Amino acid sequence: MKTAEIRSKFLKFFESRGHTIVKSSSLVPANDPTLLFTNSGMVQFKDVFTGKDTRPYRRATTAQRSLRAGGKHNDLENVGYTARHHTFFEMLGNFSFGDYFKEDAIKFAWELLTTVYMLPKEKLWVTVYFEDDEAYGIWKDQVGVPPERIIRIGDNKGARYASDNFWQMADTGPCGPCSEIFYDHGPDVWGGPPGSPEEDGDRYIEIWNLVFMQFDRDKDGVLHPLPHPCVDTGMGLERISAVLQHVHSNYEIDLFQNLIKASARETGTTDLSNNSLKVIADHIRACSFMIVDGVIPGNEGRGYVLRRIIRRALRHGYKLGQTKPFFHKLVADLVKEMGEAYPELVEQQERVAAVLKLEEERFQTTLEKGMKILEADLEGLKKGDVLDGQTVFTLYDTYGFPFDLTADICRERGVEVDEKGFEAAMDRQREMARASGKFKMNQNLTYNGQNTDFQGYVTLETEATVLAIYHEGTEVQEAAEGQDVVIVLDQTPFYAESGGQVGDAGALTGFGNAVQVYDTQKITANVFGHYGTVSLGHIKVGDVVQAHVNVARRTSITRNHSATHLMHKALRQVLGSHVQQKGSLVDAEKTRFDFSHDAPVTPAQIAEVEAIVNAEILANTEVQAQMMAFDDAVAGGAMALFGEKYGDVVRVLDIGFSRELCGGVHVKRTGDIGLFKIVSEGGIASGIRRVEAVTGTNALNWLRNLNESVVQTAALFKAAPADLFERAKLAQEQTRQLEKELAQTKDKLASAMAAELVAQAQVVKGTKLLVTKLDGVDTKFLREIVPQLKDKLLSGVVVVATVVDGKVSVAVGVSADKTTAVKAGELVGFISEKVGGKGGGRPDMAMGGGTQPEALDAALAAVPAWVEGKL
Repeated sequence: MKTAEIRSKFLKFFESRGHTIVKSSSLVPANDPTLLFTNSGMVQFKDVFTGKDTRPYRRATTAQRSLRAGGKHNDLENVGYTARHHTFFEMLGNFSFGDYFKEDAIKFAWELLTTVYMLPKEKLWVTVYFEDDEAYGIWKDQVGVPPERIIRIGDNKGARYASDNFWQMADTGPCGPCSEIFYDHGPDVWGGPPGSPEEDGDRYIEIWNLVFMQFDRDKDGVLHPLPHPCVDTGMGLERISAVLQHVHSNYEIDLFQNLIKASARETGTTDLSNNSLKVIADHIRACSFMIVDGVIPGNEGRGYVLRRIIRRALRHGYKLGQTKPFFHKLVADLVKEMGEAYPELVEQQERVAAVLKLEEERFQTTLEKGMKILEADLEGLKKGDVLDGQTVFTLYDTYGFPFDLTADICRERGVEVDEKGFEAAMDRQREMARASGKFKMNQNLTYNGQNTDFQGYVTLETEATVLAIYHEGTEVQEAAEGQDVVIVLDQTPFYAESGGQVGDAGALTGFGNAVQVYDTQKITANVFGHYGTVSLGHIKVGDVVQAHVNVARRTSITRNHSATHLMHKALRQVLGSHVQQKGSLVDAEKTRFDFSHDAPVTPAQIAEVEAIVNAEILANTEVQAQMMAFDDAVAGGAMALFGEKYGDVVRVLDIGFSRELCGGVHVKRTGDIGLFKIVSEGGIASGIRRVEAVTGTNALNWLRNLNESVVQTAALFKAAPADLFERAKLAQEQTRQLEKELAQTKDKLASAMAAELVAQAQVVKGTKLLVTKLDGVDTKFLREIVPQLKDKLLSGVVVVATVVDGKVSVAVGVSADKTTAVKAGELVGFISEKVGGKGGGRPDMAMGGGTQPEALDAALAAVPAWVEGKL
């Protein structure tokens, strides 16, 4: 039975049982911002299950395209090396929204598997949640599965309902037991049934999971029966196809075999069992459907996941000897296999191939250079060795070779990657970039050559000639590997720090040489110095190099810079026209903006500024720059910022509703900023406020971290995040009440204890003396009980001590009539010295202590003699 027929029979079976066939939703979830990609069949029905949405049907069936290659659900590293891991897969499912429940769901599954798909009944095993007697009874008494093939699975993850056979959407909300169906491949394959010590083997393979949404879990963890229980099932098409086609690996099914043959054709490979062909066959499905669903290769989010998968496929093609673009040619083969089930793939076939081809061409040179260098570095390493982090960093920073590809290749060779060393090298680069400004300002370089032609407004890569090289402040003709240098080029895409925007970083690469550029600064107004380290070979004056700006870093900087313009205008709208920029720092992490204002910016005002800026971002207007006379620019509404020196002709930048004079680099459209969030506000000087804000992925990460904190805190309170404030306020009130009750209880306890202790007082030369050690009390208790003891003694001396966490605390009280002879401060000092500490205080009350609890008993025993000597 072919894969297409298996899919079709599934949908038609459930259609004949009253289910509506629902088209697969996009890989990009439309109703769940918590997911990077759709990873199961129930995602498009999530709001139906929670009651937020209704459909004209109560039964549904789907073949849902799904992806697990980023975020929490990430199988990428295993793809191609195991029998059942994929990035892209199809999930067959049938769903009931308050219609049928366990009995029908179980009977439907059994009928399909044994009657339609003709699987031998004796090959099928089932699991149920250990408390789900109802499901157990249906399997045993109505379906007829022998009890020895029905396995109860308990809570095996250290918490109630934390079981492989208990499903929950979240900490609260819909949840319930599930029943899994397993296929037994037979004794020739190692492994044991589910729940056994050998369950991780491949003999018993789960093929279907039936989830019974039976309960609603409240914030206290209590389960309440749902008024309309639901059913959510999922069966991997690739996995059931392997079973029905009598093969053990998903990659042996017809669909994959045809894609593997196509991959072999395009890479010139004759060994169809090569794992690299499996990787390519898997990845063409994932990449093509991601592009169909609107994802394009990029440096963040879903775009980065797509780019990463494409590059992994290209690397495996390179591994097979294919150094020319080939991956995009497989789209036609994929359409033959899956176009009938997914017409949108047919409709976008040319676009998908074009996107893949462009990405291949962009990465081909990087891949070829990086692979040659990496192969040379790995040549001397054996299995178990470690590839040093600096080498990995050089590949990444100088040649643009992705870290994950390096790690993937090393994993295949059994070589470990020094990830900590890589991160340390990254940190050093960041630190050098931060520190370089002060260092360079002191170099006072002298340069008399031609100016630098800045091309960074239109390109991030260009060919350039080295005009001058400086090492340790002195002009040199060449520099060797490892030396710190400043390089002047005839033209450059690197932006030199100016107007608050940091300089660009990246690399200069030539034939056998490379320079890692940490920062770019102006030597003179029109001459740019590229500050970095020679990372490969020698570099000489006159060398022709390729100047590459770090794209991801530049992109982040431009987002932040453009957002700064919008924020400045918004602040003036919200706070008043008196707001003027007084300083800024725009880098890849954030924008820091100082401005004149004589009061803190309130939360409401911050929210208003954020709303204005994000509205401009959503408008997605084109950013425009033009050169014009300074007077004309100012007359046209352009804002000239403080302290800036402007020439007769200036660059006027229009970003949304903002118009300013600016020579910096910016986004092409306001929508490229993505998201804007102010993360801090405060005063730095009289009448000067400072705000810091993040954009794009940095804003998303900030919000994600905030959300995680809120969710985790809400979980501690056993509350929904939306109820957290009220729960926290209630907890605070409860805490205050408990503290009040505790203080009252302590007072009563101290009073009762004082009455009992006073009876233990001795008399020294006619003066009452109470010396005692209390266990299980803290220093605060000592301070509270000593006055009570003094009051009950009426006249005398009180010494009370305790040991808390290995440290001695001592409190001494002396009645007013005895302070002439016995001073509390002196007595506590005497005791504290003996226990390795010191103390002091007033004549009537003093505190002290020490770090030698073993000496406390002897110190207290010496008190009577000390007091006697004073009387």
